[in-house]
Amino acid sequence: ELKEEFTRILTANNPHAPQNIVRYSFKERAYKPINYVDQMAIHFSLNGNMILKDSDEGRRQSIRLNTVAGRFMLIHLSFLSSEKTPVETSAVTSEDVEIKDEESTEDTQAAEEEEAEGTADVAEAAEAEEPPLPRVKEQKLANQFNFIERASRTLNNPMRERACQSEPTPCKNFSATANQWEIYDAYVEELLKMEKSKEKEKPKVQIAKREEKKKGRKLTSLESQSDDITKISKAAKIMERMVNQNTFDDIAQDFKYFEDASDEYRDQQGTLLPLWKFQYDKTERLAVTAISWNPKYKDLFAVGYGSYDLMKQGQGMLLLYTMKNPSFLKYIFSSESSIMCLDIHNDYLVAVGFYDGNVAIYNLKKATSQPSYKSSAKSGKHIEPVWQVKWQKDDMDNNLNFFSVSSDGRIVSWTLVKNELVHTDVIKLSVEGTTMQGPEGLQLQMLGCGTSFDFHKKIDYLFLVGTAEGKIYKCSKCYSSQFLDVFEAHHMAVDSVSWNPYHLKVFISCSSDWTVKIWDHTIKTPMFVYDLNSSVGDVAWSPYSSTVFAAVTTDGKAHVFDLSINKYEALCTQLVVAKKKNKITHIQFNPVYPVVIIGDEQGHVTSLKLSPNLRRMPK
Repeated sequence: ELKEEFTRILTANNPHAPQNIVRYSFKERAYKPINYVDQMAIHFSLNGNMILKDSDEGRRQSIRLNTVAGRFMLIHLSFLSSEKTPVETSAVTSEDVEIKDEESTEDTQAAEEEEAEGTADVAEAAEAEEPPLPRVKEQKLANQFNFIERASRTLNNPMRERACQSEPTPCKNFSATANQWEIYDAYVEELLKMEKSKEKEKPKVQIAKREEKKKGRKLTSLESQSDDITKISKAAKIMERMVNQNTFDDIAQDFKYFEDASDEYRDQQGTLLPLWKFQYDKTERLAVTAISWNPKYKDLFAVGYGSYDLMKQGQGMLLLYTMKNPSFLKYIFSSESSIMCLDIHNDYLVAVGFYDGNVAIYNLKKATSQPSYKSSAKSGKHIEPVWQVKWQKDDMDNNLNFFSVSSDGRIVSWTLVKNELVHTDVIKLSVEGTTMQGPEGLQLQMLGCGTSFDFHKKIDYLFLVGTAEGKIYKCSKCYSSQFLDVFEAHHMAVDSVSWNPYHLKVFISCSSDWTVKIWDHTIKTPMFVYDLNSSVGDVAWSPYSSTVFAAVTTDGKAHVFDLSINKYEALCTQLVVAKKKNKITHIQFNPVYPVVIIGDEQGHVTSLKLSPNLRRMPK
């Protein structure tokens, strides 16, 4: 009634869009309301396709449109021609009617003649004015889609800040004035250290006096510097391992997590996955003669290097590798003679047998490269190479002791008494029927050549000895003059003999006569015989199953058997060493992880992971 105007403003905002959205801002670390709201509402959307003109489908559509347009033009022209004639005649008749109305109808005949003439003229004019047929123009392919340019603005990603702060490295200020007295004291301290190492064999009284004189001395800068280096060394070793594990990350992942899924389709067959390869520059011309895992640290193993060739004997080496750091060695020891065998006691003592007949004990805790204890000609060393050593339980006086077997036919017990190795001959391998006539009618007994031995896991006094003649002797520590039993085992030298860790009666042997045999020590004949078509270098029982064992042959292959699955053939026969001149010498199972390590004559040690079919636990 008051004729007031009410203005209504139409906006493009979406009335249903929320206006109170709150999100967390990482930059300001608080919840903030969002100013921008998406106002776009889609009412209709159509998906279409674009077709190239030159494509087959484009040509078909253009031909179809041209034919339809031509048909339409023809229909339109025919329709026009049929309509034009009656329209003109009707126009003429209307004109005649008007003339008739205006003029008088005196002469009807004259009018009819004029009408006839008029119609004829109109027809001729119509024919003359009729245009020719127009040409059908080629129509362009119409655009079937409507393209509209649209633009949208994406949301800006919120800024995020990350920072980490490390602990500040500890710093120490050191200052000293170097004068003549300080330099003199440092030299005297070093000379006294050298004298102390030389005077170990002298009476303890003199050493005690010298120590009393040293008590008043202060630590010099040399000693403090060495202490700092030892503090840093542990952290440096950990960093080195971390860098190495990053370098070999794919192998570490395979070692920890990879399981061969194709084992499900192999019909109980298995494979060996190569992992790390351990090698050292100075051992390229030396063969791997012994391998032993550390019983305490499951990733640490010792490797002995030497030569099996009697004409090419030289120095040997003892190296300790760890799977945590495959690129660098843990310990390095060198020797004048080839190392032929070794065994690790608990964690840090390593017993070693040499080609020259000596045995020695290396202490890993000492920094020196020389053995801590070593036999000599005076202390009853072997005359020929020592082929195997084994640690045994401490004796009644809690002294450490180990056994050794050699080609000279002696099995010797070595005991560590007052920092000296004391030997005791346990048994001599006399061969029956091989007495020789010596000078002045003496009867000389021939001794067998011991090549390997193993002690029973439960019965302390019982042990087996393999010989170069192919026989296996069952012996006892209590009887030094006779054997408990003799097995005619092989036709050539017995390279390895080993008791089963679970079954107390069963042991396994391998030989250069291409065979691996499994025995019951109460029966003279073997229970299983396997021919591997090549000389067998080593054999080992698995630590996780009583029926799984592995053997290596000189043709570069590793064979893994599981008697509970297949008693006749190996579950896995895989080529490990590709070179023809190279031969595999030893194999050992890791006591915890599903890994075996294999050594060859080129000085390389390869670690391989067993697939799931090769490490099935017994029911």
